Amino acid sequence: MGTGKIRVALIFGGASDEHDVSVSSARSVYEAIDTSRYTVLPIAIDRKGHWLDASASLALLEGKLEGKKEIQQHDHKRPNVGSPLLNEADVAFPLLHGPHGEDGTIQGYFELLGIPYVGSGVLASSVSMDKSMMREVFRCGGLPLVPYRVFTENDVQKSMDDVVKAIESTLSYPVFVKPAGLGSSIGISKAKTPEDLRISLRTALQFDRRIVVEQGIEAREIEIGILGNDEPLYSVIGEIIPANEFYDYEAKYTSNASKLIIPAELNDEQRKHIATLAIQAYRLVRAQGLARVDFFLDKRTGEIYVNEINTIPGFTPKSMYPLLWQASGIRYSELIDRLITLALSR
Repeated sequence: MGTGKIRVALIFGGASDEHDVSVSSARSVYEAIDTSRYTVLPIAIDRKGHWLDASASLALLEGKLEGKKEIQQHDHKRPNVGSPLLNEADVAFPLLHGPHGEDGTIQGYFELLGIPYVGSGVLASSVSMDKSMMREVFRCGGLPLVPYRVFTENDVQKSMDDVVKAIESTLSYPVFVKPAGLGSSIGISKAKTPEDLRISLRTALQFDRRIVVEQGIEAREIEIGILGNDEPLYSVIGEIIPANEFYDYEAKYTSNASKLIIPAELNDEQRKHIATLAIQAYRLVRAQGLARVDFFLDKRTGEIYVNEINTIPGFTPKSMYPLLWQASGIRYSELIDRLITLALSR
């Protein structure tokens, strides 16, 4: 192209239930990236898993693509994979949340193509996306976790009663029921009674064949951003006061009532402990580039528990990750620049 700019393939959309979140994240990055340094190559994936051409990708990013055009004319069962724009890119910036984007799938594709990319590799992405596997890695690493159980679709189909009894024998109401492989709080529900639990189990199984049931506690929801490869930095710490009973999809993306408090009101000992645990979690899963680590702070006991690590945290205007770094002195465009530099340095 002869511009001397770094060509960034911005990949977004996808066939997961987090398609809209991904588009919103990509739109925010597209609007904030330093165009004097970077040429953006938008590459969209529609809800059926088809990779769109350059004009359709840009239209979706700019909110000009009608739903019927987004699907295009694809009669074959298997989606087309890949885009010729990837051959022009110097680096890929995946903002695909959920399955096939955050779980190591597309990261493996980039590895095969030999394209540097923003964020964690295959191992860290796959481990961190699966809430059951992530907890096993954290548990083996000695991180403090809220008590939990893991069940499969087969367990529930064989005997819902046995699953409910197993949960009630080790956990107490309320409990949270989560699909193992989704983010953005999709499919998560809070069960306060046995009947709630049965409904929650069925709901979670609509999204994944593995489910995590976690002890509910009265807790503050604390989040911290991590940035870097071998020597990661941590941001100031934030707190979420959800609009709903817990920080569900609506509270995250459609309600304006949730409050993000940056910095969170914590003492020095708590801040140091959270930062230490966050770096440990980051290194345990072998994350690179970026991640947001989420915590529970028990309001009754003061205990701090690791909740999860997100290797592709949201970049929407409401998202905590860029706001945490903004409060840490790194503005949005500079954050994007650092992530691209980290990707190229690998």
